[in-house]
Amino acid sequence: MTATKPIDLGNRMYLIDGIDMGIPEKTGTYVIKDKKITLVETCASSCVPNILKGLEALQIQLEQIEYIIVTHIHLDHAGGAGLLMEKCPNAKLIVHPKGARHMADPSRLIQGAKAVYGPQFDSLFNPILPIPEDRIIIKDDNETLQIGEDCQLAFLDTPGHANHHFSIYDPVSNGIFVGDTLGIQHKQVEELGFKLYLPATSPNQFDPNKTLQSLERIKELNVERIYFGHFSVAEDVEEVYKQIEYWLPIYVRIGEEVFAEGKNMNELVKRLLAEISDVLDKHDVPKNHLIYRILQMDLQVFAMGILDYLSKKERSGTK
Repeated sequence: MTATKPIDLGNRMYLIDGIDMGIPEKTGTYVIKDKKITLVETCASSCVPNILKGLEALQIQLEQIEYIIVTHIHLDHAGGAGLLMEKCPNAKLIVHPKGARHMADPSRLIQGAKAVYGPQFDSLFNPILPIPEDRIIIKDDNETLQIGEDCQLAFLDTPGHANHHFSIYDPVSNGIFVGDTLGIQHKQVEELGFKLYLPATSPNQFDPNKTLQSLERIKELNVERIYFGHFSVAEDVEEVYKQIEYWLPIYVRIGEEVFAEGKNMNELVKRLLAEISDVLDKHDVPKNHLIYRILQMDLQVFAMGILDYLSKKERSGTK
């Protein structure tokens, strides 16, 4: 799959499709063409060639890029950071305080991803390169970054998907980059006339209560746009909140049923997919639609995260 033309989102914002895993509209990198050119998300290393082509199409020289921000350090968002930083000699990496050391030394990050993805790891994520510490900037909760005369990006600690996750508020567009905190926008089904937003419950720090707390914090900002890591911008923000608040308890409830029965991850994937398929059927989505391939892949990881959360909850004795 060849790179697609960058998408002009307005408000000096562009989106480059990384064509992650060869699938369009799955994972992307945002380009903010302000005084200090800033990228948000790097996708996996395999996406970097597409990102470079997108920057070339935007007539941006790699030396011009001043900041590269990753919302969190999961490899589909930050795996390509080392490779991209190598190509962008003047860029600084902006990362959550709990993610910085793993960007400087990704060995534990690699080890954790191999535990999740097994033999697929190399084809999905290699290479993962360390980033020199003097090129890493940490942003704590409520800190800011000036990238233009009228733009001071603001960083908000938004755990739930991961403890090393922040979201970034952009005052120019009155929008927020949410990484995976508010789940996934499945653009693939929009051609069929409806929107689908589903939670992202990856291991090993998923916490539904923290997710909802982060959602409430984002709600309070009264944003007009939500920039998803997967994928693109949503302007129907109330629909995003509504669907995540709907699906998250369903994911946990089905997980609790499977966990109580002593069943495995495959059973949870099967039941989650059946629940989502009911909605897809109501919108006449054919069974051979690309969305099913994406869901089958995503739910393997998300089921793992749900069962990990429930296992920790049982061990800690919390209700």
